[in-house]
Amino acid sequence: MPTPERIARVERVLAHRQSDLRVVLEGVTLAHNASAVMRTCDAAGVLHLDLIRPNAEALRPNKAISTRADKWLEIAVHADPASCLKPLKAAGFEILATHLRPDAVPYTEIDFARPVAIVFGSEADGITEECLALADRAVRIPMFGMVQSLNLSVSVAVMLYEALRQREAKGYRDRAKLPAGEIERLRKSWLNAAEPEKKTGTHK
Repeated sequence: MPTPERIARVERVLAHRQSDLRVVLEGVTLAHNASAVMRTCDAAGVLHLDLIRPNAEALRPNKAISTRADKWLEIAVHADPASCLKPLKAAGFEILATHLRPDAVPYTEIDFARPVAIVFGSEADGITEECLALADRAVRIPMFGMVQSLNLSVSVAVMLYEALRQREAKGYRDRAKLPAGEIERLRKSWLNAAEPEKKTGTHK
């Protein structure tokens, strides 16, 4: 039987879940990276995580890294970029592909106070041309060091927290809450799920 504290926690978290901010991973191969992204999505209030052609290993979350954040996400697996991104575009999402090509826009210049799906490529090869062709535009995190990339979960965190900052500043975050019916469905599901591991620190 869920305790009052547990019920309040679930309701508080669901109240902050964003209906139109999604993360898409294309070709992720390493379980620890996928698990870290799951943890980041949960922390940032993202509900939907889409995986395009993931390695089988990536579908087995590392509990020590994810802290079982996968239980609090809606994770969908897609066979190819088109089956994932075309329905999102039809639903009004802007598709942003993280890439370092010359016309890529710095992430701070993106308006995140609207439906957005951010696509991240594989650790080794980045985003495929097939995925880039379906994106509305490319976005980048400016780099000033000799190494021109960040860890996958770090890149996801940088983008998501800029999105949250903008949504809060523009008064959009509350408008992007989940529909009442979805909140109730998730509330029942989450209250039946096992209690997540308790963490007292801000990192591990």
